[in-house]
Amino acid sequence: MSRQTLQEAKAPVYSLDGAVKHDVKLPEVFLTAVRPDIIKRAVLSVQSKGFQPKGRDPMAGKRTTAWSLGVGLGMARIPRVRAHGTPRAMQGAFAPGTVGGRLAHPPTPEKNIVKQINRKERRLAIRSAIAATALPELVAARGHKIEGVKSLPLIVEGGFEQISTTKQLKEILKTLGLEEELKRAEEGVKIRSGKGRRRGRRLKRRKSLLIVVGSEVSPVMKAARNLPGVDVCPVNRLNAELLAPGTHPGRLTLWTEPAIKGLEERFRHGEA
Repeated sequence: MSRQTLQEAKAPVYSLDGAVKHDVKLPEVFLTAVRPDIIKRAVLSVQSKGFQPKGRDPMAGKRTTAWSLGVGLGMARIPRVRAHGTPRAMQGAFAPGTVGGRLAHPPTPEKNIVKQINRKERRLAIRSAIAATALPELVAARGHKIEGVKSLPLIVEGGFEQISTTKQLKEILKTLGLEEELKRAEEGVKIRSGKGRRRGRRLKRRKSLLIVVGSEVSPVMKAARNLPGVDVCPVNRLNAELLAPGTHPGRLTLWTEPAIKGLEERFRHGEA
């Protein structure tokens, strides 16, 4: 749906068999201007809240008897290990730049690693990211396969939330024109290279469809868990990272009719 069509603020609602059921009035949040700069700040803020503080042992590199011999001996004044009969004798220690020495400016766990964002900016970022899901040029730019999708934003009837099996969900998504998108996500599962492979991050997956539902207890939330790259989120828990993974707006999003009503309630007074 283009920006001009969005001014009409209406979109078709599809049934589970892919037919147009009726039209629904879109919330004004879909008319928000897309601000990639604000979206990026909001996504980085969400990501930073998951960072784990890290630091170094305060005594690292200091557990030694080394001390400096002073000046006048024709050698550097760094602390040296006082020992005899070992290759370690008179070698530099303790100081930065020596074998086994301390770090000059190590990371400290007290450092504030959370990137803050103003409340109004965060709300604007979420509204802007929602509006980006209705623009085909941005959705296609993210790499999503939308040739079979009839319209954006893609809205389905409320019965979609009652789907309880992955097999049934996959068939309905294919009916809605998302077969190529599901195939893209399945083929995008790759084995990670490097140490992350043995640290619980064995696979890399592409981000695919985002399904937004109206209730937090919808059966479809469990049914979609086994589809690669597909996320399900209640409308009241939407955030910038879900709508714009990697700070790039325009994620392919499927809205249920109750989610559209919940979206209107959430943003009725400019809140997020």
